[in-house]
Amino acid sequence: MASEAKKIFDTALLRRIFSFAKPYKGTLYFTLIMSVTLAALSPLRPYLIQVSVDKYINGRLLEGLIWISVIQLGILIIENLLRFWFMYRISWLGQTVVNDMRKSVFKKILFQNIGYYDRTPIGTLTTRTINDIESVNDVFSEGIISIFADVLTIISIMTIMFITDWKLTLICLAPFPLLIVATYYFKESVNKSFQRVRNAVAALNAFVQEHIVGMDLVQAFAAERREMDKFKNINKEHRDANIKAIFAYSVFFPIVEIILAMSMGLLVWYGAVQMLDYDVTPGVVIAFVMYLNLLFRPLRMMADKFNVLQMGMIAGERVFTVLDSEEHLAGNGTASADGIKGKVNFQDVRFSYKPGVPVLKGVTFEIPAGKTMAVVGHTGAGKTSIISILNRLYEIEGGQILIDDKDLQAYDIYSLREHIGIVLQDVFLFSGTIYDNITLRNSEIPLAKVEEVCKLLGIHDFIMRLPGNYYFDVMERGNTLSQGQRQLLSFARALLYDPSILILDEATSSVDSESEQLIQRAIDTMIKGRTSIVIAHRLSTIRKADEIIVMDKGQIIERGNHTTLLQQRGEYYKLYTAVEKEKVEL
Repeated sequence: MASEAKKIFDTALLRRIFSFAKPYKGTLYFTLIMSVTLAALSPLRPYLIQVSVDKYINGRLLEGLIWISVIQLGILIIENLLRFWFMYRISWLGQTVVNDMRKSVFKKILFQNIGYYDRTPIGTLTTRTINDIESVNDVFSEGIISIFADVLTIISIMTIMFITDWKLTLICLAPFPLLIVATYYFKESVNKSFQRVRNAVAALNAFVQEHIVGMDLVQAFAAERREMDKFKNINKEHRDANIKAIFAYSVFFPIVEIILAMSMGLLVWYGAVQMLDYDVTPGVVIAFVMYLNLLFRPLRMMADKFNVLQMGMIAGERVFTVLDSEEHLAGNGTASADGIKGKVNFQDVRFSYKPGVPVLKGVTFEIPAGKTMAVVGHTGAGKTSIISILNRLYEIEGGQILIDDKDLQAYDIYSLREHIGIVLQDVFLFSGTIYDNITLRNSEIPLAKVEEVCKLLGIHDFIMRLPGNYYFDVMERGNTLSQGQRQLLSFARALLYDPSILILDEATSSVDSESEQLIQRAIDTMIKGRTSIVIAHRLSTIRKADEIIVMDKGQIIERGNHTTLLQQRGEYYKLYTAVEKEKVEL
């Protein structure tokens, strides 16, 4: 935390934040010029009031008083219009930079390797993308530019005060050391509170995100009260941090008002004495009253703005940790995958999620184009890892993967993924219509093509029975549909792009027997003429495969078709007989 408190002096970080404002440097320069202009205008009205009192009121010059009053009114209008435009443009700049930065962060998140999400909580990424970037906006709207404008205003006012009467100025500013001390303690207190608030917000986001996603598990184990107690503790920390900051504000602002009152008292006392001796005019005293009010207004907010700037920079640093992450796809190839036949060849492939913990240990196999290979084995054998590295969601550590006799890394991965269809066990549907989910919101795909694919799979009739048909709203995660219906929609999604390689990962493990029959017919339709890799616990879905490989602890221990593997009476035979026995018992 102490190191974070120093980030306000990190000029390299500040320059990097401002680099996002380069496309809008015209607006940035405009706000800086406006800062100087407003600083120059700030002491002008008190000075004109001083002239009005000393020259026109004392001299009983009514016509001159009218004209100088008109000038003051004009300056007041101009100053406020300029201040309005300054505040609008500075806020526009901040929001525009935030818009660009948020797009950059989300783009970075989209193109990260899957392993990045294995290690990074969703709530943390949500905080970085929304809360932290919003704090960066404060660097512009309430931070460095605003502080620069306030400092110029203070310098401008104090300069005029010293030029007008340096003795009176020193008397008025005598309580300033108290203000400096109060500002320092306020700044430190609020800074610590803001740190706690920021950490508590991240913890809240992560906790709420995680528990909403896993609410079915929480309720299934009757853990609502325990989780509520945890939430209360996190929420209490957030509340306490905010209350501490509120307390600091509640103490600081009255202290500033007391110091201002002390300055005013000294001004009235010394000014009255000097007026009696005719060393100071009434206009000067009145002008100094206005100078002090104008001076204390930015001073009152300066410490707060420094804290806002500091927290914005800390938030910016956290955002840049996401932008600087190099866990995106490295070494993307250039070869187009258009027209590939789908021949897949694994040659001594080695892979691990964590260094030193191998998952695949020299896996070798070949799938001819248009053929189907099934992969079976116990949980943790490495079945899902095969499809993850085939799609380059993860990078292999050794060996080689070939598609149509060309190295996997030679292909443009985005082109290749367009020709690989995947159906996973846990189907994810986005909020939106069935049409949106099948096309993944690709508006270039006509409804007629979607209907054609669904008819081919035999799911058109069930969709047409839903309210709205293809425009039925599936709600978040597809909660308005059954598991089997969601799985069928994922088949349509995979088949829509006519992939050359099809991957089915546990596609029937979580559905009932009736849905399984529909899904099995859909699978038979999908794999026809395509290179297919089928992973399944239910051995009934892989009997028709051209080849079956049995995996154990990251290695292939058996291979062959259904009949030959049963005759070997090995691991596959044990798996098959265990399934058949379970059916009899059921």
